[in-house]
Amino acid sequence: MTEGQTSYGSGPGEKEIIEALLFATDEPLSLRQIAEIMSPGDGGEQGRRVSPEAVLGLIEELNLEYGQVARAFRIVKVAGGYQFATQPQYGVWLGRMVREKSRRKLSVSALESLAVIAYKQPVTKPEIESIRGVNADYVLRSLLERNLVTIVGRAATPGRPLLYGTTREFLKHFGLNDLSDLPKPREINELMAEAEYEIEKRLLQEMEEKGRADEAEGGAVDGLRGPAGEGGLLDPAEPEGPAGLAEGNGDPLKREEPGAAGKPPAGTAFREEQ
Repeated sequence: MTEGQTSYGSGPGEKEIIEALLFATDEPLSLRQIAEIMSPGDGGEQGRRVSPEAVLGLIEELNLEYGQVARAFRIVKVAGGYQFATQPQYGVWLGRMVREKSRRKLSVSALESLAVIAYKQPVTKPEIESIRGVNADYVLRSLLERNLVTIVGRAATPGRPLLYGTTREFLKHFGLNDLSDLPKPREINELMAEAEYEIEKRLLQEMEEKGRADEAEGGAVDGLRGPAGEGGLLDPAEPEGPAGLAEGNGDPLKREEPGAAGKPPAGTAFREEQ
């Protein structure tokens, strides 16, 4: 029997113990914490003496086994410790199932201030307000209450303003191991440019579809009217009054008298009789 396998006569194996610990914990456990929990207690309690390095090797073996059987989760390193996490490709379905509680939702202003602190820390409140251009009292108080930021000292400037920095809870909230995992400004710019391109592309597609719809609607109306002179359904009726002039007579004052068609002018007939 290899190390880490279950021995039914002597209790669970080391890998199974680590698996159970990480499954039950609400907080990431460090390698040292896992090793200490697995060690025999002072009162002669059952345990196994393992080093933090051995714990790391067992975690890697567990992840390898999960990969071989295509499990949807892995043991990942978060905020300096280890915990179970689902694979990124299942995020769409998990997002549909789980909605963050209102207490964990962050407003746009809170996210902006948190980004300033994360990238500029340690940073003072006046510096945050200078970058954002608005008062940061309420936002900072909210972030402190959520334990996403903390006071890390005072600046060596007049007035000795407080310095703010992110916490371990911040790393856990965003699934980061340390601050070096934060996206680089260049990566953020690329993502923003890609998002803007997608928005512009969608708008152009909508405009093209609307133009095609307008053209199709205009063609249908023209079909109802019909070509000139063929009397389409929507052709206007023959106008009456001044527009109904004698054919070939362009003078609106010279109208034909009713019943006088084909007769010569009265003056001509008089001359003939004489």
